[in-house]
Amino acid sequence: MGTLGEILPQAAARYGAKTALVMGDRCFSFSELEELSARLCNALRGLGVRPGDRVTLYSQNCWEWIVSYYAIARAGAVINPVNVMLTPEEVLYVVQNCGAKAVIASEDKGEALLDIKQDSPLQHVVLFGDSKRTGATSLARLLASANPKCEPVAVTPDETSTIAYTSGTTGHPKGAVLSHRNVVYNSGLTATMHVRNQSDTVVTALPTAHVYGNVIMNGAFMCGMKLVLFPRFNEQQVLEAIDHHHATMFEGVPSMYLYLLKSAELAKYSLRSLTRCTVGGQTMPVVKMEEVEERFGCPLLELWGMTEIAGLGTTHPLYGTNRHGSIGVPLPYVQCRIADSFDPNKILACGEIGELMVRGPIVMKGYYANPKATEETIEPDGWLHTGDLARVDEDGYIFAVDRKKDMILTAGFNIYPAEIERIIACHPEVAMVAVGSQPDEIKGEVARAYIVLKNGAVPDPESILSHCRQHLAAYKVPRSVCFVPDLPKTSTGKILRRELKTLDS
Repeated sequence: MGTLGEILPQAAARYGAKTALVMGDRCFSFSELEELSARLCNALRGLGVRPGDRVTLYSQNCWEWIVSYYAIARAGAVINPVNVMLTPEEVLYVVQNCGAKAVIASEDKGEALLDIKQDSPLQHVVLFGDSKRTGATSLARLLASANPKCEPVAVTPDETSTIAYTSGTTGHPKGAVLSHRNVVYNSGLTATMHVRNQSDTVVTALPTAHVYGNVIMNGAFMCGMKLVLFPRFNEQQVLEAIDHHHATMFEGVPSMYLYLLKSAELAKYSLRSLTRCTVGGQTMPVVKMEEVEERFGCPLLELWGMTEIAGLGTTHPLYGTNRHGSIGVPLPYVQCRIADSFDPNKILACGEIGELMVRGPIVMKGYYANPKATEETIEPDGWLHTGDLARVDEDGYIFAVDRKKDMILTAGFNIYPAEIERIIACHPEVAMVAVGSQPDEIKGEVARAYIVLKNGAVPDPESILSHCRQHLAAYKVPRSVCFVPDLPKTSTGKILRRELKTLDS
């Protein structure tokens, strides 16, 4: 299997009527998903979508998202999955940047794009369901009228499959260009490390638009697993699903496990079917990992990854040492090294802290239409700068220490201060702004804005936060605002974000 478009046809040939996907009260077999994706592939061709065209996906987890994902791939087009929490303004930037020809979206998300369609390269807005909105195309009607047999498009594994945007340190997101090989390899290698197979049932609420959830989805269909997927995380629903479906795996970010541990419903459900769980997105306290293993009765395997490598870079093997506090070992065929932060060619010894670098078949092709950022991130010999500080022990297990950049991780979501600062700086009463992080028991970290007001302005935290809500995804909005007389700076006037905590009263 070399391309994303081959996943469902091959899975349908192998597993046929076996249940592939459960969403709410609907179940889909491998054959049903294959036919639906074939129909939509033909419909997209009818709309003029050609190989290489970019198609944006904008919705929460749902069966329509999954069918659309594979239909785009089968048409030879490029998938542009966007975070459902992005505002229409943020999505507009993405579709303009990558030149998307079409967007496929849920009605609640896509309707807002109809009003800004004229400001973008979009030719089609396809909405889930039987939408009759002027200017929109109904996904239900496309599926009903399209041919269920799809002729494959000749695509090579090294061609672009996905442009996945990650928040940028300059205030604008960057599009990581991923080949079919990048995504398929990552999903397959992850499945190998965790010994995923057709007898498994996985429960998750991770967004399929995010690389972690995407690897789970692709791996499930490649291996013939049953995927029980939720649009959003809810403790009781997850526990009920694990019990009802006799799930063998649950996969999530640390905050999900913390909510499950705190749930009064935990003792009411049987988790005996679980054979392993995974956790990623941010590091998890060892004491909490141990509690999960004790309460769930199975290993909890920590992992690490990023958009630029199409998913995981390291994890713990199911049949191997599970070293809590570590993010594991590199995936097969993937190399990791700890390099000097100022000299990437200087490899550090065991125990020394430096930048984690990655090389192998999972590394992206580069950033879309951004050669400068690509050159800064990928060395000529293929080593990728992750921006994360780490160390390695004598057995090759990697331990994440800190982040080289100022990225904030909120419940597994990446937040870059510059992006928030760019928005707050537009507020008419703000003179200067810097954004830092504060620890949070559930989410790991949350953003806090430190603001110097213009002369005569009256401190009004709600006015600042309301302004942010209009222009930023909800998870990026600062959780608190601190008004200060000045910000810590270097001698050249550069704001020292690491010193912002000293301003807290």
